[in-house]
Amino acid sequence: MSERIDSTTALDWLLNMPLGELMSRADAVRWEKHPRAEVTYVLDTNPNYTNVCTANCTFCSFYRPVGHAEGYVHTPEEVASKVAAAYAQGATTVLLQGGHNPGLGLDYYVSIIEAIKAAAPHIHLHLFSPSEIAQISMASGKTIEEVLQLFWDHGCRTMPGGGAEILVDKVRRKVSPKKMMTDGWLGVMRAAHKIGYATSATMMYGHLEEPADVVEHLMRLRDLQDETGGFYAFIPWSFKRGASPLSKLVKQQPLPSYYLRILAISRLVLDNISSIQCSWFNEGVRTGQLGLFSGADDFGGILFEENVLFQASHKVAITRESLMRAIEEAGFKPVQRTTKYEVVEHSHKPLLRILEESTIVQTIERTLGLQHAAN
Repeated sequence: MSERIDSTTALDWLLNMPLGELMSRADAVRWEKHPRAEVTYVLDTNPNYTNVCTANCTFCSFYRPVGHAEGYVHTPEEVASKVAAAYAQGATTVLLQGGHNPGLGLDYYVSIIEAIKAAAPHIHLHLFSPSEIAQISMASGKTIEEVLQLFWDHGCRTMPGGGAEILVDKVRRKVSPKKMMTDGWLGVMRAAHKIGYATSATMMYGHLEEPADVVEHLMRLRDLQDETGGFYAFIPWSFKRGASPLSKLVKQQPLPSYYLRILAISRLVLDNISSIQCSWFNEGVRTGQLGLFSGADDFGGILFEENVLFQASHKVAITRESLMRAIEEAGFKPVQRTTKYEVVEHSHKPLLRILEESTIVQTIERTLGLQHAAN
């Protein structure tokens, strides 16, 4: 694109542009950035070290308050054992997150890092979201920069972008009032990027936000990326209702067609972030396939363990073979990647764009009813 789109244009396109045209524009930008007919995926595991949390986010079905009978804290050795089991099955990354547990000291987190490194020395450490870093900082009396530097010194090089929800304070006050507000989340990311971390960025939509809030979220990410260049990927997903308090206020799941709009406008606004991920895990395989024509170049991962969405009654699974087949059905070559999008498995023969219109049509037809919902 010759010019950046501003927030007014982005909102208009998100709401009013015909879905096919919006997807086409995003798809064109995707091919400019990734001119091969390849889609990446990752093998990872997402264990949780504790479900005890004081944040009390209204969308969360996973956490338990301090003192609850179902609350738990895994020892570093228990966490490392889970990671080692996934590593033995082929996982290349451990995405480790947990609750805001005030009873855990800084030494606990360092011990987890060291235990994982000992049990699975070659697995990539993708640990602790910005809100967890803030919690660890508060509990330890260390600054956010000191905590990040300590983890860096122990081998961490990337950080997950969880806890972003919607980066608009009026929304955050409704869905996660005890977490840091927008500037706080962005501040942790800024500090991490300054040290050298590469991070992802996320967005959870489909609850109490307005479309204008979605656009503001994207603009705040774009501004920080202009400043630091530290984001390597963006991953949006829809709120899963489960039994959370927020589910009582949100009666309907967003349509798959709106997810495709979110992906497309993300690709068009976030012109300075290389990869956009569509998620079979959060949105379903068929919608994920269509996301590959809506600006996305990545299909997410095979999760050897996942607990947060499982607690929200979102229970899905897929084998590596099935995931690769889904990518191939959409007309792409599946390529395994690392957390930082380095190729693990790659075809020696370069692939240029080979998609035929019939491939797109067939994929849409397999996604029952989606073409009607888009109108």
